[in-house]
Amino acid sequence: MPSIALGTAADMAYWTGRPIGTIWRWASEGRLTVYGTGKQARYNLMEVEPAERDSDTFEIKSTSPPPPIKKAAHAA
Repeated sequence: MPSIALGTAADMAYWTGRPIGTIWRWASEGRLTVYGTGKQARYNLMEVEPAERDSDTFEIKSTSPPPPIKKAAHAA
């Protein structure tokens, strides 16, 4: 069973080392699964790799790569 760790857009932005706007764009492009809407929206942190950070300062060494666009289900 896959793991789920839900977080806000700000949580996902910190996790990936990317701006919040990028998280919103990824969600609108279908790269991320969104649970809820508006301010209640949550994102599964386990869908993307975490950013690489310095162990002492927590400065970002490298951001996580963008997740692939998921294939849309076609209506029959």
